[in-house]
Amino acid sequence: MDRQEQPPQHSPTIRTIAMPADTNPSGDIFGGWLMSQMDLAAGSVAALTSGRRSATIAVDAMIFHRPVKVGDEVSLYATLVRQGRTSMTIHVDAWRRPRASSRSEMVTEANFTFVALDAEGRPVPVRPEE
Repeated sequence: MDRQEQPPQHSPTIRTIAMPADTNPSGDIFGGWLMSQMDLAAGSVAALTSGRRSATIAVDAMIFHRPVKVGDEVSLYATLVRQGRTSMTIHVDAWRRPRASSRSEMVTEANFTFVALDAEGRPVPVRPEE
């Protein structure tokens, strides 16, 4: 993981607050909740890139470096890193900022692969002929 000291300078794709309903029995936020937020951020970039329905087909290795706690502000930065004929790879960084703090920490990152789909769910070119 290329661990950064500061979050990206551009606006996050999604910013949300970790809530009590999203915790495991230890009081940390479920990894699955964080992964779903990352998938939403990547899906937003995929939809904007393809101009159509897209679906997640793969997620590259995700390693959780720090826990997310209730009340943390979670910022997700999604960036298109590769566009194929029918697929897109979107890199997502997840950062947490504890309540009443100005310091953010990277929690995890992963690459999400999406495929552009037609109305019947079949792969189609990312940008349809206009």
